[in-house]
Amino acid sequence: MNGEILKDIKQGMETAYINGSLASNLKYKPGFVSNNPKEGKKVISSIEEELLRCDKFQISVAFITMGGITPLLQTLKELENKGIPGEILTTNYLDFSEPKALAKLNDLKNIKLKMYDVESANNGFHTKGYIFKKEEVYRIILGSSNMTNTALTSNIEWNTKIISTEQGEIAQDIVNEFNELWNSEYALDFEHFYEIYKTRYEIIKHQRQEAKKDKIPSFEKYTLKPNSMQEEFILNLRKIMEKGEKRALLISATGTGKTYASAFAMRELGFKKVLFLVHREQILKQAKKSYENVFSSNITTGILSGNHKDINADYLFSTVQTLSRENVLSQFDENRFDCIVIDETHKAGAESYHKIINHFKPKLLLGMTASPERTDGFDIYKLFDHNIASEIRLQDALKDDLLCPFHYFGISDLTVDGREIDEKTEFRYLATEERVNHVIEKAEYFGHNGDRVKGLVFCSRNDEAKALSDAFNKRGYNTIALSGSNSQSEREEAVERLEMECDVDENGRPVSNQPLDYIFTVDIFNEGVDIPKVNQVIMLRPTQSAIIFVQQLGRGLRKADGKEYVVVLDFIGNYSNNFLIPIALSGDRTYNKDNVRKYVREGVRVIPGSSTIHFDEITKKKIFESIDKMTTTKRMLTDKYNQVKYKLGRIPTILDFYKLGEIDPMLFIKYAKTYDSFLRIVDKDYNIIFTDKEEQILAFVSALIIDGKRPHELLMLKMMLEGTNIEENTFAQQLNKIGEKFKKADYDSAIRMINLDFVTGSDATKFSDMELVSSLELKSGMLKRSLAFVKKLRNVRFREELENLVKYGMMRYKDMYSNHDENNLVLYGKYSRKDVCRLMNWDRDESSTMYGYRIKHNTCPIFVTYEKKDDISESTKYEDQFVNQQTFSWMTRNGVAIDSRESQEIINSEQSGLKIVLFIKKSDGEGTDFYYMGEVNPVDWRQTTIKNNKGRKLPIMNFLFKLKNSVREDIYEYFTK
Repeated sequence: MNGEILKDIKQGMETAYINGSLASNLKYKPGFVSNNPKEGKKVISSIEEELLRCDKFQISVAFITMGGITPLLQTLKELENKGIPGEILTTNYLDFSEPKALAKLNDLKNIKLKMYDVESANNGFHTKGYIFKKEEVYRIILGSSNMTNTALTSNIEWNTKIISTEQGEIAQDIVNEFNELWNSEYALDFEHFYEIYKTRYEIIKHQRQEAKKDKIPSFEKYTLKPNSMQEEFILNLRKIMEKGEKRALLISATGTGKTYASAFAMRELGFKKVLFLVHREQILKQAKKSYENVFSSNITTGILSGNHKDINADYLFSTVQTLSRENVLSQFDENRFDCIVIDETHKAGAESYHKIINHFKPKLLLGMTASPERTDGFDIYKLFDHNIASEIRLQDALKDDLLCPFHYFGISDLTVDGREIDEKTEFRYLATEERVNHVIEKAEYFGHNGDRVKGLVFCSRNDEAKALSDAFNKRGYNTIALSGSNSQSEREEAVERLEMECDVDENGRPVSNQPLDYIFTVDIFNEGVDIPKVNQVIMLRPTQSAIIFVQQLGRGLRKADGKEYVVVLDFIGNYSNNFLIPIALSGDRTYNKDNVRKYVREGVRVIPGSSTIHFDEITKKKIFESIDKMTTTKRMLTDKYNQVKYKLGRIPTILDFYKLGEIDPMLFIKYAKTYDSFLRIVDKDYNIIFTDKEEQILAFVSALIIDGKRPHELLMLKMMLEGTNIEENTFAQQLNKIGEKFKKADYDSAIRMINLDFVTGSDATKFSDMELVSSLELKSGMLKRSLAFVKKLRNVRFREELENLVKYGMMRYKDMYSNHDENNLVLYGKYSRKDVCRLMNWDRDESSTMYGYRIKHNTCPIFVTYEKKDDISESTKYEDQFVNQQTFSWMTRNGVAIDSRESQEIINSEQSGLKIVLFIKKSDGEGTDFYYMGEVNPVDWRQTTIKNNKGRKLPIMNFLFKLKNSVREDIYEYFTK
């Protein structure tokens, strides 16, 4: 066996079992495997990682369900394509495993499936073990996790990962036990057990359903109880009304029960006369039924629409279109209703809504929406006096188990006639036989929860929806295409047919043609329609809006009896706005590129609850390319700014954006140099003007200090704003209060930044005549603000703006950079060359001449662009790459030989104390910032040659570095795949 691997295994065991502070290769370190999305841990992530790196796998679990294997289907298909063999052993214990799941696994050509017959063996079988072999190394996960959805994603599960060579005693015992069970007479091949087991399973399932019918009364027969979101909403609403407020807004993700929340609120707050307003008649019946479930027979309910005129009901459910008519509205006294509830209130900017609102004088006007963000300039928050009773977004709802879990798969759309599907693709390419086959193949492979598919397909245009529906029908499906031209009754009938239960044949197909398998549409089901039984959502259109994406995703997220999860298939073409997909899925509204990239890499680890997210390698690449091209436009920034302004009812400070998480405030600064400059550009209500000198100080702080990558400069500014003179002891005390240790080198470096000794180049030119500190006092060792700065601080508005910038910077430091190493750097944090010069305490900013690396001040930062441009000169196309997760191969600049000074300094770095630190970015599309990979040490080196542009051979050094910190799996995959 490779001696290096043995060494890694021993180091990994020492870290795991003796001293956790010792560095070791993560790939060879035993570990605890559990579900904890807050820490980015899910059992399924560990299993997927091992599946993708193994050359053989064996699994022995008591229970297997479709919910357990569905999130693994993309990985399993990849293994099938690679021919990686697998053996899966399960059992008929308690008849719990689902036949559909077993058949799905057996269909994969690389997997052999057996069932251990506990009845014949006359013993129990409750193993939960996952064995992965790569060459001579075993990685084995043992513990409590079966192959079920919640076990792999959300349950409290305890598992341990063992790393062993194939000669290791524990690995041999486990593998021998597996093989013994696998070869046992009680382990039946698929063809020998499946039909009998399936028949028995269906009989028992039917018995359970019948018993359930007998024992459990219907949902509607009991007075319902509010969920956690609804309880919080009612409490907050009561507090708002106790303050004398008469308007309030409920912001809650699609599917979380806004209608029920309002009904519970009406019941708890004692409203007797209520008007419930909607924009579509179909919603009326659903809302009315929800209220009747809550109130039972304690109220009278009625509908006011084109077809119904029950105007005397206590609780009246009306369309806006009908009630806003003059002849209808005039029939109602202004005090007719105690409360008016407006559903989908983001539409309330229309004149018809205002006509109704202005006519009545209720005790409470309650608005409800999943998406208050508007791009047409209408201020929804102002309409409700900025009183937000509750706000729960998609991630919150998943965390609180208010929605049905989903398994999202980002799948590469088809290339037709050599063309990738994009926004400009002609209609004739959208419904080709080849594309239809591609969609059906994926839809059938990834499947659905339940006995038959009940799917919604969102298309880019109506003619595409119609053509695809026709094509599906020709292939034996029963589908319909709906558009805005279809009547309300046609839509209702289609939804009813989609949700209809029916008998199915042995292949799972409906016996009757009446039920629908799919409804194809463009956007008429984006909101306001409840279709709880939807178990598959297919997206065949570009994502132009994160809001619409979440609305369409939300069509499948309502809970329903017997519905465990929903499958979401997103066919991703070469779309320019692909970056909106991870933004929508993550709920991250900051538009920070690094946040978006991070979610693509590790979304499956951090998404709350039992939901999972998967992108195939092609779609990942497309999304990363889209993120690189993502631009910050004035319109986008203005829209995001206005949303926060509307929400708060005032001009927001930079702190407001950070606290609310609506957008990364650094984007305002990158666009306009300072936040107040941005305000002057976009907000006519902002009329504060600073002097050129004041603006210069704000620009300096914004450009070089408030990123929070080191707190020292921010703390110095804070002390200066407070009038405190700064010297080493007082500063050390302030540092200690925020958990930082005083180091003289850091202190001196921060002073060099504050007094401008550090800045060079264009920064030095821009800020050359700025004076924050007294140069005379500085010579005596005291940092004291200059008289010019003191005079500027007499401007209250300027002082407030500067204080906000410092507070913002300190928040960023605390949240993003406080957990740094002794180099003032956070592992996997993003840094520019200029940042590194400052944080590693160089005297001056030498970033403009640093290029790939520089040895100075006993430090050697190395900057690598992992993917080189195709048109780069051969003389600089260095082969820098990972050998594995703890080893990196790096080339010096050309012309460097083994006996050169810098080669010898690197070779002897451990003896001399030279710190070598590695920074990597994937491509130039990521901009000027690099991921910090930690310290490295040279373990091998050799002199080789490289040709210059004239074909002449030049010496060059190739070093193998060992990383102090083994690269985290998702980061490693991001760079290397």
